[in-house]
Amino acid sequence: MSKLSDLLTAFEEYLSVAKALDTLTVTSYLSDLQQLENHSQKTLTKLDTNDVLAFLSTFENKRTLNRKLSSINVFFAFCHKQNFTHEKIKIPMAKVPKNLPKYVSNEEILDGINLIDRSTVMGLRDYALILFLYASGCRISEALNVQRADIVDGWLKIRFAKGEKERVVPLAPVATQALDIYLAEQTMASSYLWLNYRGEQLSRISAYKIVKKYLGVSPHVLRHSFASSLIIGGADLRVVQELLGHASLETTQIYTHIQKQNLADTMANYHPLR
Repeated sequence: MSKLSDLLTAFEEYLSVAKALDTLTVTSYLSDLQQLENHSQKTLTKLDTNDVLAFLSTFENKRTLNRKLSSINVFFAFCHKQNFTHEKIKIPMAKVPKNLPKYVSNEEILDGINLIDRSTVMGLRDYALILFLYASGCRISEALNVQRADIVDGWLKIRFAKGEKERVVPLAPVATQALDIYLAEQTMASSYLWLNYRGEQLSRISAYKIVKKYLGVSPHVLRHSFASSLIIGGADLRVVQELLGHASLETTQIYTHIQKQNLADTMANYHPLR
């Protein structure tokens, strides 16, 4: 095994164990580094800042550029810390305009799910799934991996969270009630909650189609809607951060615009000088 292979293996172990990143993220990091090496025609430990900048200049999309840069910065920070390189390459991220999160209101969600035919097991599933996503703020990948044993006394344990960090969130009674009704009619044997008509674990594509059919949005918008509803209701930003499973408060701060808009609307509606 070459020295480079040893280094990347060590870096892969660092990402998986020390940083607790999921498999797809680790694979992306390694792929970015291989692209960098192929472009520069040098081994990674022989690169300098100019080599990295030359590689990054081939990407016009700032989000793609920042993703590549994140991989590179983490890699060289690791190498410097382990004394594999003398130079600690650190390039600032490109400024990217933040897209405000799209969300739907509670009324829009209730109007949409009231269209579901709940006389069938699949209808009960669709109704319960949408309420579950809105009540928990789960990522769709997290929701689809939830098992029956993960819900106890109205509390949901999310065991397959991003970065493999567990968290526990309370579920609204209306969501647990819909879930109980669905599971009472669901006769197919499985430890998973969300099943297709064959009794297999529901796929991401199927879940997307369900939410899109009744609400016209993706499942991730329900996660934004969960956070937005809490912020509008006056929830503390750090509590929302914990419920969403964000590692950094900075990620959760994208929702502060909703809080500001709510304050502005309140002033406009109720202040005598409006």
